[in-house]
Amino acid sequence: MKLLYKIPACFCIVITLLIIQSCTKQEAKIVAQQQTNFTNSSLVQVYVATVNASRNYIYVDGAAVTGAALASGSLFPGGVATIGTNVPAGLRAFLVRDTLPAATQVPLVFAENMQNGKFHTIFLYDTISTPKQKTVLTNIVIPADTTARLRFANFVFSRTDVPAVDIFSKRRGVNLFTNVKVTDVSDFIPIPSAFNDTFFVRETGTTNQLAVFNGFNATQKRSYTLVFRGRYQTTTGTVVRTLSSFINY
Repeated sequence: MKLLYKIPACFCIVITLLIIQSCTKQEAKIVAQQQTNFTNSSLVQVYVATVNASRNYIYVDGAAVTGAALASGSLFPGGVATIGTNVPAGLRAFLVRDTLPAATQVPLVFAENMQNGKFHTIFLYDTISTPKQKTVLTNIVIPADTTARLRFANFVFSRTDVPAVDIFSKRRGVNLFTNVKVTDVSDFIPIPSAFNDTFFVRETGTTNQLAVFNGFNATQKRSYTLVFRGRYQTTTGTVVRTLSSFINY
């Protein structure tokens, strides 16, 4: 998603205030009021792939939207019944930070142009010392048949260049996604529902296995995202490379 290059002066003030706010360590107590009017608004999901993240709070235009801290592997908002948090359409200022006084996580301040009536996913990635984000449109289409939809996001972390990856379906015996580079997010593809499968992350063009996801079973007409995250070179511990999923709709 492209940022606007001509940013109004008033918006620059908002960004400046968020930077100041990011340096103030206090609990995120004030949460933005729940929206019931979805006119001129967008829906947003935030997925935390940041290595070692443990207390992420998210603010939009200075107002906290998360009531609870988010750790690596967390999705906001969570749960099947909640497909996104309402954010007014237009250019918005975002802040992601840890509120503890002794926090070592560097605050992340960025702006995104949220499109009216669209679904967006914000992927937080890299590490707490060099946090980054990528915002993508989430193209929700409800299948007319009994299939579900799946996409793949590669946000594994490495200080050095690593190969692109494929996602191999054990049940179907084929690659579902191929040559997906770090920070790439694929388009959605149709997949069978009520169909228990195992997915393998492999270096592109090889059978060199990097991670396994057992027991994926999609519900018909739903949309899902697979995420490869963690530290690429780590196979044990809290920052192990791993493949997981979350529901978009």
